Amino acid sequence: MGTPAVVGDDGVARCPWGAGDPVSRAYHDTEWGMRVSGEAAHLERLTLEAFQSGLSWLTILNKRPAFRAAFAGFDADVVAAYGPADVERLMADAGIVRNLRKVEAAITNARATVALREQGGLEAFLWSFRPEPGPAPVTTADVPTTSPESVAMSKALKKAGFAHVGPTTMYALMEAIGLVDDHLAGCHRRGCAG
Repeated sequence: MGTPAVVGDDGVARCPWGAGDPVSRAYHDTEWGMRVSGEAAHLERLTLEAFQSGLSWLTILNKRPAFRAAFAGFDADVVAAYGPADVERLMADAGIVRNLRKVEAAITNARATVALREQGGLEAFLWSFRPEPGPAPVTTADVPTTSPESVAMSKALKKAGFAHVGPTTMYALMEAIGLVDDHLAGCHRRGCAG
């Protein structure tokens, strides 16, 4: 049985994960489920979702400024040019998650993002998988971890040369950038998706 929207000490109803600590609350209230714009913003979300795999999202949010510094503000051209010395530098950076597979995937994905410009770019590519809006989830049990669209997106990204983009990670990306609105019924952010 899932948890419904939770009313915080400020009297505002939120998804349970966004009702606790101030960092998660700020992200929930101002970003999650909102459409982002531009290649760097989409590459950042894709990269952070890949790094989050197996970790808490709060860990990633707390390290976000360090990730932005380490990956040049997610400028695909800069990151695509990273070489072995940059990988070493990143693996020594305690401010980010030091996982070699994920670091290498971030560089691979920047290169794939640059290549994708010939087909309209990362933003248009990701948004081409937007499903028809579904009913509002009432509790956390109603929120899926994958969808047919996230499976298709994952396959298409892998075919385009991306790494660490499994269906569950891509579903989390879809939620984060507003491709799907998984704010619970009763949450004050329900309906904010792009």
